[in-house]
Amino acid sequence: MENWTTTPFEPLAGLLGGLLIGLSVVLLLLTLGRIAGISGIAAGAITQKGTERFWRLAFLVGIVLSAVLYIVFTGALQVQTQMSSGYLVVAGLLVGFGTRLGSGCTSGHGVAGLSRLSKRSIVATLTFMAAAIITTNLIRHF
Repeated sequence: MENWTTTPFEPLAGLLGGLLIGLSVVLLLLTLGRIAGISGIAAGAITQKGTERFWRLAFLVGIVLSAVLYIVFTGALQVQTQMSSGYLVVAGLLVGFGTRLGSGCTSGHGVAGLSRLSKRSIVATLTFMAAAIITTNLIRHF
């Protein structure tokens, strides 16, 4: 873990991605009256029935298809990690636990909740951002 690299600065890709995420949040809220929180959508895709399950599965398929379309148009999807599979599994489990404990994830609280000025989402976003900053500094410096 000594060879930390930086992420390339690609403002246009970030802007386009942010616009697409914002558009999906707005469309989901306007059309179905639902919040675009991925953890809730994924959980509901497993537990809900009928149309509730259908729109959630469609949303998740759209996320996967966006990666496929990216590969089709750019020819590559480069994913690099400097962490072992064990770290990634533990991290994924902790994120899953945190989303259940915090009643939502970064997309639900950080995008949809903040845009609605939800006090709960403001507190949740500040909490997980502080935890992310602390964790990153601990892993990189110790």
